[in-house]
Amino acid sequence: MLEVKTVEKPDERRDFPRGHLEALHLTGLDFAVGTFEPGWRWSESVAPIAGTASCMVPHNGYVVQGRMHLRMDDGGEAEVGPGDVFVCPPGHDAWVVGDEQVVVYDFAGTMANEYAKG
Repeated sequence: MLEVKTVEKPDERRDFPRGHLEALHLTGLDFAVGTFEPGWRWSESVAPIAGTASCMVPHNGYVVQGRMHLRMDDGGEAEVGPGDVFVCPPGHDAWVVGDEQVVVYDFAGTMANEYAKG
């Protein structure tokens, strides 16, 4: 079955402090666009919604704009920016670096289904 959707008309939107997620649900693919404002940090903005000490959602992402720092529970760290593709397993914190809004496309599917849901 051929399906086409546009990020301009998401199936749903989830708002959280200093950001939001827009999800598109297709057969075999759940796609998310995450938008994070300066000052956003997962442990402050989403942890109260998720009810976990760190983000337990895996991410397969592509950074469209801005910079984000990722810190794994095991101590590993990386910073991602425009044009970067990344895989981030469960068990991490993340935050916006600098004064520019961050936009991430996430292909992992779980983000579109579970992220920022209580």
